[in-house]
Amino acid sequence: MNVKTFWAALAAAVLVLAASGCAVSRGQESVGAYVDDAGITAMVKSRFFEDKDVAGSAISVETLKGTVLLSGFAKNALERNKAESIARGVKGVTSVRNEIAVRP
Repeated sequence: MNVKTFWAALAAAVLVLAASGCAVSRGQESVGAYVDDAGITAMVKSRFFEDKDVAGSAISVETLKGTVLLSGFAKNALERNKAESIARGVKGVTSVRNEIAVRP
């Protein structure tokens, strides 16, 4: 390994460790947990956008240690319940807190 390659690899490792340090500071036990939570959030959001009954842009999704928090607004109770059902069906979700408000 030449010197340039070594320093490039070292710089990349430092950047990865620095970025992962931010993730762990969210109160999670590991970088792996952060990655899992990010994947769950992405999967829930993508399923919202695939479903014709749920307005994915009006509902926020956050995940921490497998618990999904849904917030935002729904047009009706059906949309609110469907969003929760979709979130519960995603692999890795341990629980769902549904704080979606139904607009009058």
